[in-house]
Order: sequence, then structure tokens, then C-alpha cells
Amino acid sequence: MTRVLFVCLGNICRSPLGEGILRRLAEERSIPIEVDSAGTSDYHIGELPDHRAQRVGTQRGCEMTMRARQFNSSDFQAFDLIVVMDRANLRSVVRWPGAIPEKVRLARSFDANATSEEVPDPYYGDLSDFQEVADMLEAACNGILDEID
Repeated sequence: MTRVLFVCLGNICRSPLGEGILRRLAEERSIPIEVDSAGTSDYHIGELPDHRAQRVGTQRGCEMTMRARQFNSSDFQAFDLIVVMDRANLRSVVRWPGAIPEKVRLARSFDANATSEEVPDPYYGDLSDFQEVADMLEAACNGILDEID
């Protein structure tokens, strides 16, 4: 079983959406997978996803009850693939103590039709920004599952 970890800054917007979407798509495609998410910061440890992420995820049939946690060195051993949302997260994760850089990839690298490398942080935006991010993550997650399957 492949183990995938999504990583963003605070673990309340992008990475929980990625986690929820990948879990739902894997279930729909009957692909066994373990999915989690984390943030590079400790800003929101223990919190539920942002209410807009919850709304968008729930509208897409995703379970959005995960709690924010901070990324840690043991994640390199616990996960086969670490999917980061942007270059800042990429730099943080590959510099983390115990890093295994070959396990780390940008989310949009799994989307052959992506027009940019990064999934933008929707935190300071509105609901439409969260919907746009979820669209990007749907495409990326399908690409992840295509590689795994």
C-alpha cells in the first residue's frame, strides 16, 4: 500500500483538501492507499481545516474532519511520497533534518495539463479561490493515482 503525505504551510487549506480528494478518488478507483497531511509551520496544530476548505471538500464528497499537525522528520520514513504545494514548502521539506529529497514532489508535477508549478495558498482569498485550488488538486490527485496504479 502506498503512503502519501500532503504538505502546505499551515495544514488547514491546501494539504487537507489534497488529503480528502486523494482519499475519495482512491476509494472510487479501488486503489489501496494511506493518506495524511501536515504543515511546515506549527500555526494551527490541532485545528480543523479552514471553514472554506471544509465546505469545498464536503461539496466534492470528501471527509474533512482531519486535524492540523506539523510535519516532522519521521514522516520521511512513514511515507512513500511527500507532495508539497509550492516551492517554499519544497525548500522547507528538503532542508528538514533527515530529509529524503527523492520522496518529495510538487503537487502540480502530477498534472500534465498544469499551467504553473504551484498550488497557490487560498487562505487570504474567497470561496472561489478554494474551489480553484480544489480543481488543481483533483487533477494532481488523479495523476498521483495514475502513477501508483
